[in-house]
Amino acid sequence: MSILIDRNTPVIVQGITGKMARFHTADMVKYGTNVVGGVVPGKGGVKVEGLPVFDTVAEAVENTSAEASLVFVPPPFAADSIMEAADAGIKYSVCITDGIPAQDMIRVKRYMYRYPIEKRMVLTGPNCAGTISPGEALLGIMPGHIYLQGTVGIVSRSGTLGYEAAEQLKAHGIGVSTSVGIGGDPINGSSFKDILQRFEEDDDTHIICMIGEIGGPQEAEAAAYIKEHVKKPVVAYVAGLTAPKGRTMGHAGAIISAFGESASEKVEILSAAGVTVAPNPAVIGDTIAKVMKQKALI
Repeated sequence: MSILIDRNTPVIVQGITGKMARFHTADMVKYGTNVVGGVVPGKGGVKVEGLPVFDTVAEAVENTSAEASLVFVPPPFAADSIMEAADAGIKYSVCITDGIPAQDMIRVKRYMYRYPIEKRMVLTGPNCAGTISPGEALLGIMPGHIYLQGTVGIVSRSGTLGYEAAEQLKAHGIGVSTSVGIGGDPINGSSFKDILQRFEEDDDTHIICMIGEIGGPQEAEAAAYIKEHVKKPVVAYVAGLTAPKGRTMGHAGAIISAFGESASEKVEILSAAGVTVAPNPAVIGDTIAKVMKQKALI
């Protein structure tokens, strides 16, 4: 079992006619993802990579029974595309788009609350690499070949560090149940806490790898949640130990502006919650393997 997506999940791509969307749609189909169509207003009736294109998400859902969407829409229109997916009954949406204004994402977050939690669409991103359940489905821009199927659940703000963790685990012969990129923007659809809860409830995820970075309260909130609710072992890495205060480092959300937002403070908070913290990115895989051996998980 995996979380969020599997080989049977019907997927549509919003903005499928764009150059990068075409490329990654073909890559997802090759991987085995059940891509059933795309959505581009005004382009209904054409085909991309042999897949039908619809004018609206509602039309796509009606004709394909799509349950998940990948948003490859330019920043000025991305928020409307996410809300359109929510209104059409999509259950899970991944937004790849970078550069969405924070005010637009505030509007999206408020909009989602009109739905009761059991009917509310799950959103990861924006500015994320996507989600992959190795051997099952890929919903995003991740390089699928670096992931082995296994029992490690990965949740990461950074796409590249998520890849790094998967590659290091592969070198140890250790696989991944699902890897989820939550994105590096200040306001995103799902938090560490949201994904940690899903991994804790997933029978086939035996250990969790959490990759954070400077800026924002998410890692501290995750630490509090882990301490109270997570029984599975958690290994973490926090990027940005040498980052100066007040300077954005890479992601828009990676800026130290308050107490508890530096990497060293987050490491301390996570360690106090019982999380094993890797000291640098080169040993994430080694640290996970060590904990798995200690817990007799390999």
